[in-house]
Amino acid sequence: MIRPVSRTWLVLDIVGAVVGFAVTAPLSFLAGTNELSVWIHSGPIAVTIYVVVGVILWGAAAISRLSPALALGIAWIGAVIQMGAGLPPSAYNIAILLVLFATSAWGSRRVLWIGGVSALVGGVLGGIYFALIWSGLLTDASSTLRVATSAALIGSVFVLAMVMSWGTGLLWRVVVKGRETQVAKAQAEAVAAEEQERVRIARDMHDIVAHSLAVVIAQADGARYAAAAQPELAQQALGTIAQTARGALSDVRMLLTQLRHRQGDGPQPTLADLETLFAQVRHAGVEPRITVDPMPPGEPPAAIQLAVYRILQEALTNAIRHGDGAVDVHLAWLPDRVDIQVRNTVTGERVVGQGGHGVIGMRERAQLVGGNLQAEHQGAQFVVRATLPIGGRA
Repeated sequence: MIRPVSRTWLVLDIVGAVVGFAVTAPLSFLAGTNELSVWIHSGPIAVTIYVVVGVILWGAAAISRLSPALALGIAWIGAVIQMGAGLPPSAYNIAILLVLFATSAWGSRRVLWIGGVSALVGGVLGGIYFALIWSGLLTDASSTLRVATSAALIGSVFVLAMVMSWGTGLLWRVVVKGRETQVAKAQAEAVAAEEQERVRIARDMHDIVAHSLAVVIAQADGARYAAAAQPELAQQALGTIAQTARGALSDVRMLLTQLRHRQGDGPQPTLADLETLFAQVRHAGVEPRITVDPMPPGEPPAAIQLAVYRILQEALTNAIRHGDGAVDVHLAWLPDRVDIQVRNTVTGERVVGQGGHGVIGMRERAQLVGGNLQAEHQGAQFVVRATLPIGGRA
């Protein structure tokens, strides 16, 4: 029943209600205190009831934001006392309009509809009451017709005013809900974008680190065995290790810069970088046999080039780790898609896991551009197949 309202709004509502009462209450005294009520002929008593009703109605308006249901109940009490005492409509009845606005703007669904019914019923009852009271309860036919006409006119005005106040609150409710929905949507999109960015950076970090470490390990093993017999090969291997490590460090720094400053994706590998990748693999002791048939028909989209590079990078990294030194790579650039196949023999007990991060990362790379990827064992070989649509989603 009690809504959470900031202290600032609560103070403003109370101050506004006090000002409203101070402005509207004296207006009916302009007609003279003895005419305030048709039932009570004592001026002081009529004035007292008049002030009490004003306090009740504006008190309801003061708490209408805090508790619309309680405010509506208090407003009904004030209206009943006003009609029971024979008081005429007054400027302080504006407070009722504010309460009706609050029921539809801030009330629960039940209070919302109770406020709407109250606007209709209160308008009709108020119109009939005031038409009867101020027509003098005449009984002749012409006077009865006049009372009925007055009741219809006054009731219509009251219903229109109350329904408009309630409807304005309903419109405000819709606007606020719409803004909240937009804010929630924007927050959800921001969270999703951040999550995608984290996944992308994690995927790139894995691709860079895993591939570079695989090359470094292979070169380090080769240098250790060749150090005594062929020192020149050991020097060459150490040079490859240093070059690979520097490249990986540069790529990692670039990713960390993106993570800190969020200035876009930065430069990403393209097809032109594949030869450098193949050279690194050769230095690691694996000789890839590359077949490209047919060739790319023009410049493929950047997202496709990045996906091809990362998939080949991870597949060749697996070949370095688990293969026997040879790997077959086939690329087919068709008009509507590019087909990738990487096949290497798995020797001994070294088995490429189906659930590893590398396979998952390759599959995510393919799905990111609308393609698909399968990685499976076929006898002694491990085969990676991917199909990426040209012009698919980036």
